[in-house]
Amino acid sequence: MHSIDIKTIQDIITPLLKISFEINSYSYDEKADVLYLNFKKPSHADDSELTDDDIIIRYENGEIVGITVLHASERKRGNQDVRQNN
Repeated sequence: MHSIDIKTIQDIITPLLKISFEINSYSYDEKADVLYLNFKKPSHADDSELTDDDIIIRYENGEIVGITVLHASERKRGNQDVRQNN
C-alpha cells in the first residue's frame, strides 16, 4: 500500500480548484508515466491535439472532454519537481 503524502495533496488543492472543468475521473499509469484527466463521462473523443509540451487535448464535437499528460512525473511546477520520492 502506498503512503499518502498530505503535503502534496495540500499543494494541489488550490490549482485544482482553479480548473474551469469538472474532473469526472483521472488515472495515472505509472509504467507509461501518463496522467489521464476526463471532464465528461462517458466521453467518446472524435478528435485530439498534441501540444508542443506533450499534452494531448481530447475533443468530442469540438468540446474538450479530456487531457492526457505524457511524461507526467517529469513535469515541474515553477522550480519544484512534481515527482514523489517514496
